[in-house]
Amino acid sequence: MLPTPRTERFPVNTPAASQIFTTVLSQGPLTRLEVARRAGLSPAAVTKAVRPLIEAGYLVEGADEEARPALGRPATLVRVDGGRALFVGVKVTGDEIIGVVTDLCCRIRLVRHVPLTDRDLGAVLTAVADLVHALRAEADEAGAGVHGLGIAVSGDVDRAEGIVRYSPFLEWRDVPLAELAATATGLPVTVDNDVRALTVAEQWFGAGAGLSDFAVVTVGAGIGCGLVVHGRVVSGAHGVAGEIGHVTVDPAGPPCHCGNRGCVEAIAGDAAILRRIRETTGLEVTDSAEAVRLAHNGVSGAREAYARAGEAIGRGIATVANLLGPELVIISGEGLAAHDLFAEQIRDAFTAAAFGSAARCDVRTRPLPFTEWARGAAATAIQSFIRADTT
Repeated sequence: MLPTPRTERFPVNTPAASQIFTTVLSQGPLTRLEVARRAGLSPAAVTKAVRPLIEAGYLVEGADEEARPALGRPATLVRVDGGRALFVGVKVTGDEIIGVVTDLCCRIRLVRHVPLTDRDLGAVLTAVADLVHALRAEADEAGAGVHGLGIAVSGDVDRAEGIVRYSPFLEWRDVPLAELAATATGLPVTVDNDVRALTVAEQWFGAGAGLSDFAVVTVGAGIGCGLVVHGRVVSGAHGVAGEIGHVTVDPAGPPCHCGNRGCVEAIAGDAAILRRIRETTGLEVTDSAEAVRLAHNGVSGAREAYARAGEAIGRGIATVANLLGPELVIISGEGLAAHDLFAEQIRDAFTAAAFGSAARCDVRTRPLPFTEWARGAAATAIQSFIRADTT
C-alpha cells in the first residue's frame, strides 16, 4: 500500500491481534473464549490483544444481561465501539459519484450523490475532493475523526499500488488514483475494484461474515464476481480475478467487447439485454426500466431476453461453483430490479451445470441499493486501517 497521511494509528501491531479484532468486528459481540475459538488462537493471546484495544476505546467489554445463564452471572461480551472512528466511501460511476460516511462497523451515517458531467481525471478528482470535504464537515459534528477514504471504480484496479490500470466506463488507464486522491483530500486512501470492495463489505459486515469460501456475483451494466477463498478476497497475480462476465457460455453467441463470443456479459449485461430486445421486437428500447416494463407486460421478446440472461448467469455461477466449491454465492447489483424475470432460469441453469456436490452451494439473491457500492469502498478503508501494520 502506498504511504499516506494518517492522524491516528490503529493500536495493533501483530497479525494475531488484527485477526482477533476482525473476528469481533465481523462476528461479535463475543465472549473472549468464543473469540479464541473462532480465531483459532489461545485465550492468553486474546487477552493480550484485547487489553490495548479496550484502553484505546476500539473495544468495549461488559455483561450481557439478556444472555444470563439459568444460574450464575451474565455473560461478559467483547464488542467493537463503532463510533470510535469514521470512514468515507466513494463509488465513482460513469455519470455519478456516491459518497457515504460509515462508522467502524460500516454502518452508514451519511449519504450524498453528486452528478458527474465530466470524466476527465482532474474534474473527477475535484468532484471527489469536494464531496469528501463536505462529508467530513458534517461528520465532524459526531465527534469522531475520519480515519480513511475508500474509492471504488469498475475495471482493472491494482489495490496494492493504488493504480487504476483500466476502467472502461471512465476511460482511464494507469491512473495513480490513491496517491492523487490522498493529496487532494489529506486522507489515507484505498482504491479497489468496485465488485471486490462490495465483497469485502459482505465478508466483514454482511452475508459472508464467518464464511471461509463464498462469491459475490453482480448483475447490471456488467457482470462481476468477487471471490473469497480460504478467508481472503482473491485479487489475482495481476489484480484481475473472478471475471465471470467473460466466461464463455455459448461459443456461437453474440460478440463481446472483450473480443470473444458468447460471454456471460455479452448475453446478460444490461446493454446486451436491450440489444436482444431491439433485435427480436423491433422496438427502440432505450433503458433497462423500459425493458423491464415490456417484460412485465408480457412482450415475448423482452421476456425471452431476460430468460436467456438468467440461463447465462446460472451457467456462469456453476463454473465458479465447479472450480472453487464456495459455501455461498450472493447475487446482487442494480440488475436485480428484474430478478423476478430470470430467477427461475438462474436456478435451473445452475443446477444443470453444477457438478456433483457443487450443486449444494447456497445461491442467494440480495438486492442492495446503489449506496452499498460506496459502503463497500468504506469497508476497504476500514480494512486498510485495521491491517495497515500487519500486511
